[in-house]
Amino acid sequence: MSAATAKSPKLGWAAVEQVAADLQSPGVWVEIAALIFCVALAYGLTRWIASRVNVAQEEAVQEGESRLESVWFGRRLLDGLLFPTLALTLVYSAKRLLDAVNPQVAILDLAVPVFTSLALIRLVARVLANVFPSSQGARTLERGVSWLAWLATVLWILGFLPVILQELETIQFTLGKTKISLRMMLESGLSCVLMLVVTLWVSNVIEKRVLNVAVNDLSMRKVANNAVRAVLLLLGLLLAMSAVGIDLTALSVLGGAVGVGLAFGLQKLAANYVSGFVILLERSLRIGDMVKVDSFEGRITDIKTRYTLIRASNGRESVVPNEKMLTERVENLSLADPNIAVNTTIVVGYDSDVGQVQAILCAAAAGHARVLKDPAPNALLSSFAADGLEFTLVFWINDPVNGLQNVRSDIHIAMLQGLRAAGVDIPYPQRVIRMVS
Repeated sequence: MSAATAKSPKLGWAAVEQVAADLQSPGVWVEIAALIFCVALAYGLTRWIASRVNVAQEEAVQEGESRLESVWFGRRLLDGLLFPTLALTLVYSAKRLLDAVNPQVAILDLAVPVFTSLALIRLVARVLANVFPSSQGARTLERGVSWLAWLATVLWILGFLPVILQELETIQFTLGKTKISLRMMLESGLSCVLMLVVTLWVSNVIEKRVLNVAVNDLSMRKVANNAVRAVLLLLGLLLAMSAVGIDLTALSVLGGAVGVGLAFGLQKLAANYVSGFVILLERSLRIGDMVKVDSFEGRITDIKTRYTLIRASNGRESVVPNEKMLTERVENLSLADPNIAVNTTIVVGYDSDVGQVQAILCAAAAGHARVLKDPAPNALLSSFAADGLEFTLVFWINDPVNGLQNVRSDIHIAMLQGLRAAGVDIPYPQRVIRMVS
């Protein structure tokens, strides 16, 4: 005979008095000893497993892999998931063994819901801390789950939780031909939250332990991470809804409505999302590439599912929709050949020696460390300007990601110093004013 059938249900203060009376029974010291033994054994097993895992992590760090934060052990060993899970397993096993001898097991009856709530809180807290390390919403959800878990524990100890669940079962709503009770809605929400937390945990483990090691390309790793997380979240949500008895065939209507909305009202949004996955899969544009879009030149810092972030050398960032990156002309300076030509112009006086000016300009460019020797810099007489002879200096570099303006500035300074040292005139703009009497 189990404890549930041996004792009549008590509520509120009567439940507290029943627990106090059970604590005065002769076998209470056996339960206390069993509880202490279970907790100590759980702590010892946790420390032993943690030591083995730490040795494996130290070996991984020595081989160049990064240290992974553990959901099982947390930051201080006891704030992880493993300790309350082991304690709950051992305490429940001890409770079932003592039930056969003494049906009135008070101490272990109280310990089981306490360790259950603790394990649930640790699961949610550690998973959210790993997946969303700097999210305030994750902290709020963690506190909400903690309050609900401890409230359910107190209500269970006082005997109110079964009564509340029965009352919630009587409150029903009719949706078409389906009757849904308030208890079913509550259990559905809790099941979905728990399933989503487990799904986030699994996707985070796959991302850190599999994808980060197997996929070297940053763009492919990002699209793989997004795809794995989206698929696992969808499967987890469907499993949670199916577990609580929701008919999934009703979702076909919702899917049709979403399809119509995407076809008419969300065309641009859907196009941007599809374009984002196409960019990541085709690898025509990758994180770190130097690109030019609508006269905005910079380096791609991130490719989101809806837009691409481009950061210029002066620190400005441009948010470009992914559809624009596919349908319009984009200059990728890093795609096939990193060598790019850079040109600059200068005007000197008409009485200057053309050959001397060309030699000075080419020497100014060739003296810079980032300018390629092959092809060599070349200075051309490009125009007879109004104020003097206009020369165009063309030179090549192979590291546009390090910036263009800085190399232009260095070469401009070298050009100016060389021309001044040679006595070459750099004329001011000249204007002729004709006075008519």
